Amino acid sequence: MPPRELPLPTVLEPRGRTFGEEERAAVLRVLDSAVLCGAFGTEARALETETAALTGAAHAVSCSSGTAALHLAVAAAGIGPGDEVVTTPLSDFGTVAPVLAQGAAVAFADVREQDGNLDPQAVEAAITPRTRAVIAVHLFGGAADIRALREICDRHRLTLIEDCAQAWLAEDEQGRPVGTLGDIACYSLQQYKHITAGDGGLTTTGDPELARRMRLFMDKGWDRTEGRIHRTMGLNYRMPELVAAVARVQLTRVAEVVARRRASAARLAAALPGIPGATLAARPAGHSWWTVPLHVDDNARWAEALHTEGVPALPGYLERPLYANPALSGRTTGRCPRAERLIDRTLLVLPWNEAYGAEETDRIAQALGKAAAS
Repeated sequence: MPPRELPLPTVLEPRGRTFGEEERAAVLRVLDSAVLCGAFGTEARALETETAALTGAAHAVSCSSGTAALHLAVAAAGIGPGDEVVTTPLSDFGTVAPVLAQGAAVAFADVREQDGNLDPQAVEAAITPRTRAVIAVHLFGGAADIRALREICDRHRLTLIEDCAQAWLAEDEQGRPVGTLGDIACYSLQQYKHITAGDGGLTTTGDPELARRMRLFMDKGWDRTEGRIHRTMGLNYRMPELVAAVARVQLTRVAEVVARRRASAARLAAALPGIPGATLAARPAGHSWWTVPLHVDDNARWAEALHTEGVPALPGYLERPLYANPALSGRTTGRCPRAERLIDRTLLVLPWNEAYGAEETDRIAQALGKAAAS
């Protein structure tokens, strides 16, 4: 019998992550300093400076998670009881939890069936006199139509927040990096993202006032330069120094990580025309490939067939649209038939990884071919 092939590397094992001696040295540097709290150390502040330089933003604020980053953004935008925020039903719960935490309501707008990103026309139709902001999620690493959303937000005087958690270094159709047209952009360093420090979040903005509000909200409304005075409401969303130190090294790796993901995804995309019944559910140009989404006829059948071949696959990103979760009952508006169709029938998701080279990518393509024939 031929030798059993090794399983494809995942982000929950060393083979599937891009770590090295630099991360180990960074951890030891912080431990040797004995300063592990971000309020007193230098790593979190240095990470903010380096993130601003990488993204071209004037300001960056670190925090404890991608969800916390979105909460900083929503709070800085002044969202509160009686307000509404328009966003997509195809995202992590962390996109909407901060809105609910601020006492506001979520208005869901439908998505484009091609790639699952927000449909700008649906967004405009969802706007009411209570709307204060739009959260655009760059789903799977593919850019939403952020230019159209920027025009809509400007016309209605709304804050535009970009959720870039899945889209490190992604670009829009004009080649502009995501995170640069919104008022605030939010990033995640969670285990499954392009780069990771286990958890952690970052926000960027060109507005010094928004940056000031986010920094205050991140540290209990406390400007530590003026004594123990809490100027605004805030929470403890500080990023620990150990997390920041690892994140600083990971930040130097993100360009290579995205380049490798793009190379392997392009190789898979080139094989798809020979696989009947599977098409790419994304616009390849500028994509950063957090996952590779595919349109198929029966996502459950395809996922089962791929698992038989040892390929991790999900019969969709979510089991239900966000508005179907009990925690959101009575606090949302909008039903989104295109999003429901994507979830129920047409979307197969391949978790992607910079560790995939030609051999791993060809294995996935061969497994897709077998799934198509099954």
